[in-house]
Amino acid sequence: MPPVATLRRCMQPLRHTPLHPQWLAFRDEARARRWIGTSAHGRVLDIGCADGWARASLDENCIYTGLDFPATVKGLYGTRPDVFADGALLPFRDDTFDTVLLLEVLEHVAHPAQVLAEIHRVLKPGGVLLMSMPFLYPLHDAPHDYQRFTAPGLSRSLGDAGLQVEWVEPRNRGFAAIGLLAAIACADAVLAALRARRWRLLLAPLWVCAIPLINFVAWLFSPFSGGDMIAGGHAAAARKVAPGMRGM
Repeated sequence: MPPVATLRRCMQPLRHTPLHPQWLAFRDEARARRWIGTSAHGRVLDIGCADGWARASLDENCIYTGLDFPATVKGLYGTRPDVFADGALLPFRDDTFDTVLLLEVLEHVAHPAQVLAEIHRVLKPGGVLLMSMPFLYPLHDAPHDYQRFTAPGLSRSLGDAGLQVEWVEPRNRGFAAIGLLAAIACADAVLAALRARRWRLLLAPLWVCAIPLINFVAWLFSPFSGGDMIAGGHAAAARKVAPGMRGM
């Protein structure tokens, strides 16, 4: 196994400790699971479901359908969703689902407006879209990493799709966002050294030791972060309203 792949595999058990460069991002997972569990209902469509982790967070009365693109689940996750399809062309009738999940997916679609329009189409009147996406976060899953939205930009895109925005909230604000970027930058330096197999390997222990220090300092100062100006990502809820009910 290549050294980079070996390192990533060794780091997997540490993802919920400050030793992992994405620890600050993974700390959001528990909150996301609670949010999904309390907000999703009825027939649930999970677009870009990956390994289907959201299913375990749902109420037992929910009817779950996981959808993903064939190349994504086979190449990255080695799993099989309930439906293979493109989010920009959903194979469902109008007004089918009570809830649609779009979690860390919209940045990876080439035509986000088309995906949001399809979500509006398959949602029942009164149905809700629960979504999240990164903002201050490095390039990932290239070449299919196309965009980031500010909170106002995300609200506008949801509204353009005919969805009524209920709320948009920042995730990993202020020091947490900056700390996450710094920790990932250290990890990227280590990976670059491993790929190069040259003198930069001598500096790898320095960057590895810096990661838990950065995570701890960012966590320590994160309660003192200011407003919503700096955010690692955003979560949002938007609803499909019945004709004639918009704004009520």
